[in-house]
This record gives sequence, C-alpha cells and structure tokens, in this order.
Amino acid sequence: MSNVLEIRWHGRGGQGAKTASLLLADVAFNTGKYVQGFPEYGPERMGAPITAYNRISDDPIRVHSNIYDPEFVVVVDETLLECVDVTKGLKKDGAIVINSAKTPDEIRPLLKGYEGRVYTVDARKISVAALGKYFPNSPMLAAIVKVTGIMDDESFLKEMEGSYKHKFASKPEVIEGNMNALRMSLQEVK
Repeated sequence: MSNVLEIRWHGRGGQGAKTASLLLADVAFNTGKYVQGFPEYGPERMGAPITAYNRISDDPIRVHSNIYDPEFVVVVDETLLECVDVTKGLKKDGAIVINSAKTPDEIRPLLKGYEGRVYTVDARKISVAALGKYFPNSPMLAAIVKVTGIMDDESFLKEMEGSYKHKFASKPEVIEGNMNALRMSLQEVK
C-alpha cells in the first residue's frame, strides 16, 4: 500500500473535520483518484473529540480500516494537542497541519517529540475574514491539499467550487465566502 496516501483528521464535533474529510474524498475522486473518506465516532456530542480519515490513491484501495500510521495529520482544534496524542503513528517523512495562530516552531514543543514537518494555518482568522463566522474546515481542507500536493491549487479550487455550488445551491452567498477561505488558506499555510 505504498502508493496510498493516508490522512488522519482530529477535530471536535461541530467543527467540520468529518465534512472536510468527505469533501477531500469527493474532490480527489473527481480528479480520477481512488478514495476513502470516513469518520470514527461513537456517542460524541458537539465539542467532543472526533477522528476522520482519508485514503487517496491512483490504484484501487483494498484496505477498509482506521488509519494507524498516517503520512499526514490535520488538527482542526489546537486544544486537542493537550488531550489527544495527535502524532501517534504519524510518519516522520509526513507532516502535521495544525489550526493555530502560532508558528510551527512555537507548536513543535507540544507534539511529544515529533520530528517531522509541522505546518500551521490560522483557520479562525481566515474563516472570520472570509465568512464572518468561525468555520475552520474549509481553511484546513485547503491547507492539507497544499501540504500534501494531492492536486494543484487550480484543480482543487475548480473542484471545490463545483462541490460548493451543489451543496449550497440555495445559499449562493456562502459559496464565495468559502472559496475566499480556501484561497486565503492556500496562501497562508506556513
């Protein structure tokens, strides 16, 4: 399974980590990839920690399990660094992308000795500027696409615009805000 890219998402219920993982699966599928996107949760409520997963490949994916040793991890809520081992199983040649106003160097001490690449993006600032409210999933989705290189920025934006037009057909004002959040995040991930 060396040609399968595996991503684990950590968030809290209601922040859109599950939705972002499913959107990533949709846009990757639309570019000809084989995909899986699925959440793992039990009786969680709004605000409880959740985990979601993606597998993306050029070849059929035959594995159907959680992801224990991902190449990439996305942390939608920085406070999870205090209570969840987000780097567990994370490969050193991969990376972690964290929603934070802090720099990667400021975050690294919180990562239990993880030695791989660390990226941050201030999804709160981006979503408030683009949408007027705090919805971190669109900026985090763009950040992981940029960091992984799953697809080029233009293909990603084109696919997401189509997805948003379908999802928000009755709310066209939401489409442009989300597109702006994606564009800002692609530029601001560090």
